[in-house]
Amino acid sequence: MSSRTEQTSPRSRVPGKWRALPTGIWALGFGSLFMDISSEMIHSLLPVFMVTVLGASMVTVGVIEGIAEATAAILKVFSGALSDYLGKRKFLMILGYGLAAFTKPIFPLASSIGWVFTARFVDRIGKGIRGAPRDALIADITPAPLRGAAYGLRQALDSAGALLGPLLAVVFMIWLANDIRAVMWIAAVPAFIAVALLMIYVRDPERTHATGDVKSPLARANIKRLPLRYWLVVLLGAVFTLARFSDAFLVLRAQDIGLALGYVPVVMVVMNVFYAGAAYPAGAAADRFHPRTLLLIGLALLIAADMMLAAARGALGVFAGVALWGLHMAFTQGLLSKLVADTVPTQLRGTGFGIFNLVSGGALLLASVLAGVLWSAIGPAATFLAGAGFAALSAIGLLTVDAGHRNRDKE
Repeated sequence: MSSRTEQTSPRSRVPGKWRALPTGIWALGFGSLFMDISSEMIHSLLPVFMVTVLGASMVTVGVIEGIAEATAAILKVFSGALSDYLGKRKFLMILGYGLAAFTKPIFPLASSIGWVFTARFVDRIGKGIRGAPRDALIADITPAPLRGAAYGLRQALDSAGALLGPLLAVVFMIWLANDIRAVMWIAAVPAFIAVALLMIYVRDPERTHATGDVKSPLARANIKRLPLRYWLVVLLGAVFTLARFSDAFLVLRAQDIGLALGYVPVVMVVMNVFYAGAAYPAGAAADRFHPRTLLLIGLALLIAADMMLAAARGALGVFAGVALWGLHMAFTQGLLSKLVADTVPTQLRGTGFGIFNLVSGGALLLASVLAGVLWSAIGPAATFLAGAGFAALSAIGLLTVDAGHRNRDKE
């Protein structure tokens, strides 16, 4: 793939420096920051809201979280393919962010699980519409040697928003005497700031006939253009997703060990401190080091996180496990996005990201439902031990495949 059409300015060609990243990457990052402040203010309280206010079961939480994320993943296929067909990504991205913003007020209005399901479902429709076009746009406007840093920076700012959201939720819960609905109303404001920011500062790159001429991205002939290396990345992403589950169970674990209701969102604060702090360095490392090394580090961190959370008897153990969880996310999420961008043809980037997220979303649905069933049938420790076991099997598989490749290279 040629990077000639991907460079947006002479300044963008300077390798290895975050200042060299295009302005659009920073705008996308801060847009994600504000949207995540809004989303995480709500989502850090939502599992507890569903269980304590609306009387939902743990299985219901798992099903709602899994279906919501799977819906987003399915839509990413079509929005990604549509962005390839149109040769434009900003419109779909803004549509997705805008839809998510306008659905935020549904959460505080909810009087039943049905309302929460509807709100979560529509919110994830917005995420599904924006996700693949945004991820493809990052690759479009960033030189190839800086893609790891670009995805890492966006993820770092996204995680900073995910950090500030629960922190603000704690502050407002204390200030408003644990009035969850009032806090959810306040949470809607940053979402509209995110939409305005993206509308003003993000631009589609100029496209040549060659980069924008894809009449039917999901046609069999175009799907066949996706190389084997790409499909291996898709499989890898699915395996990683099966080894973990919705962050909602981290919040519920904190409540389970007796953390006061108003302080439960601190769990997401701790996770995102480590996620945000490590995401950019890990992304920049992905531009220099072998992906296998970083993926194995990520799996090792996930195993340690699950074991810590399974054994936790107090807040300190939960916070330690959640910190390791955040580090594992930092080492894997930006890297997987970079691997997708590096292995698909330029004209099919949106489609490639869409398929990747569809498969990962299906894996997340399965993982979240299984986590809810294990929690209800056996207990929280079983949920996290199962995650650790699957992560360990994933690491063994990754090492086995790599050993096989090296043996074939020697022959």
